[in-house]
This record gives sequence, structure tokens and C-alpha cells, in this order.
Amino acid sequence: MNAQSASNRLIIASRNQKKTGEIRDLLAPWKIEVKSVGDFPDVPKTIEDGETFAANAAKKAAKVATALNSWALGEDSGLCVAALGGAPGIYSARFSGENANDDLNNAKLQEELKNVSDDKRNAFYICHVAVSDSEGNVQLSMEAECHGRITRDPRGTNGFGYDPYFLIPEYGRTFGEFKPIVKRQISHRARAFRQLLPKLVSLLKQQ
Repeated sequence: MNAQSASNRLIIASRNQKKTGEIRDLLAPWKIEVKSVGDFPDVPKTIEDGETFAANAAKKAAKVATALNSWALGEDSGLCVAALGGAPGIYSARFSGENANDDLNNAKLQEELKNVSDDKRNAFYICHVAVSDSEGNVQLSMEAECHGRITRDPRGTNGFGYDPYFLIPEYGRTFGEFKPIVKRQISHRARAFRQLLPKLVSLLKQQ
């Protein structure tokens, strides 16, 4: 990718296809050309060893930006459960261990919460987004939350991660039950991007 083409593109520093798809949909109305780091197999995976969502998002953005000489967006998100002291937190994607997947993570979550009453299953999703320029300097950083409660049984098949168990009380539905177009309006990711997008568009137009 040459410098001229790089200035017109934003690389999403994630190989999670569902997450990248959500981000692509959020950016679509702004006509930003989006690529996934998964489109560039030579770029090494970023080790997410930061102690906060912000640190991991910034690291992913900067690593991919410098590797591809392009603006890049790093996003780190997860579930924080009050009764578990904020866990799984930054370890949400690997909550159940080295071979973690959505099913195993949700099974572990339910096991940890089996003796917790419904009224004490409060939780929130958090999303931190960082945007780096081609030299690895983070130019934008935003964070947002979406609060809800963890159900005992899965509801719905949409979304990914803990979505079928994450209930939004005021709607009476889990993220798994929402249509994607609705989730794009109310989720933690949607809220973070709502803050980010006007500033991101302004930055990219200056390139």
C-alpha cells in the first residue's frame, strides 16, 4: 500500500470477522474505505498484554498503522460483571483459557454466577477505540459503556461473545435478540463510535 492510497483508507486492527463487520457497518454512512488487518496476512498479530482496554486498543492501532503505513483503528472491548469484581474485563475473549471460544466463555460465566441472584447480576459492556496515524501516533481515543444484566439462559442468536446473555432491562431483550440495525444504535461500540466518527472523518479529510 503506498502513501497516497494509505491516506484514504482506515485499517481495522482486528481479525474478528463479526467485530470487523459491525465496525464496517458503523463507518459505512461516512463513506470511509475500510480494510481489515486480516486482508494483510504478513502483518503479525498484536499481543494484547495491556492492563486496560485503552492500552490494548492503542497498541493494536499503532502496530497495524506502522506495519502498513496507514491510518488504523484499534478497538478493545469486553464484559465487566459487578459480582465478579469486574471480570472477565480485558480477558473477556479468553475468559475460559487458551482454547477459549464463545460457548466456553459463556459456560464459565454461568458457572461463576450460578449462586448469584438475578438482582445482583448487573454488568456492562465497555468499548475503547483508538485511532493511530501512519507513524504510530494515537490521534483519537474514545470509550463508552452499555449497562445491562446477565441472564441465566441464552436468548437470541444474533451478535457474538456474551450477547445472548446480556439483557438490556429497559428493552426486555438481550443483544442476541436485537436485530443488527438496532444493536448498531444502542451498543457500547455504537456509543463509542458516535463520539469518534465526526472527529475521525475530519482527520481523514485532512490527509
